[in-house]
Amino acid sequence: MSITYKKSKVLSNEKIVDGIYKMVCEDKGEIKPGQFYMLKLDGQTLLPRPISICEKNGDEITFLYAVVGKGTEEFSKLRSGEEISLTGPLGNGFNLDEDLGKVAIVAGGIGTAPMVEVSKKLREKNPKGIIDIYAGFRDEVYLIENLSKYGNKVEVSTNTGKHGHKGFVTEILKVEDYDTVLCCGPEVMMKAVVNMCKEKGVKVYVSMEKHMACGVGACLVCTCKTKDGHKRTCKDGPVFDGYYVEL
Repeated sequence: MSITYKKSKVLSNEKIVDGIYKMVCEDKGEIKPGQFYMLKLDGQTLLPRPISICEKNGDEITFLYAVVGKGTEEFSKLRSGEEISLTGPLGNGFNLDEDLGKVAIVAGGIGTAPMVEVSKKLREKNPKGIIDIYAGFRDEVYLIENLSKYGNKVEVSTNTGKHGHKGFVTEILKVEDYDTVLCCGPEVMMKAVVNMCKEKGVKVYVSMEKHMACGVGACLVCTCKTKDGHKRTCKDGPVFDGYYVEL
């Protein structure tokens, strides 16, 4: 399967907290909230990196990424005016066209990134609807100002207690107060949220994060387990019904 990358100019690339960077690039494509792109630098790290869409404004696209290895370390050294190669948008994203009722957005760590665009589009579709946001972090928090623009309320937890509730985000979440939960973050957190939703009969959708090599379903590196066997996270996901995927 042929995968086409396009050159994109980096407009800005800045550290927002230790180990977390925000990069804004030029991109004219149409996206759906919850989709992702594959990013790579030519001639450097061989494999591209899947990065979720944090926000799309006109011809500018924002990515948030954690520096966790050689590839993302190379990204962090990019400067304004330099180029990066992109392919996307990829994946299915969240379906915001269905009636979600009262919505809780639950995010953990770097999983807060895609929820900015998700919450923005939800608010555009339902200006008077209930959209509450729950975000959990280890220590430092980020993107809260962005999320606060769209949520009725934003509740924060940190493992260290530096900000908000000390403990896990699931400790401040009452899923029974909502019709739908949209979730992205560490798998252990999403598993806990899904189990809470199952117990209370609440709809839940999760955005899975897996290592990917191609992003288009050709390499089968990123499979996840579902009720119908293994599915490709990049092609069949990354967003799945929480009752369908097996965490």
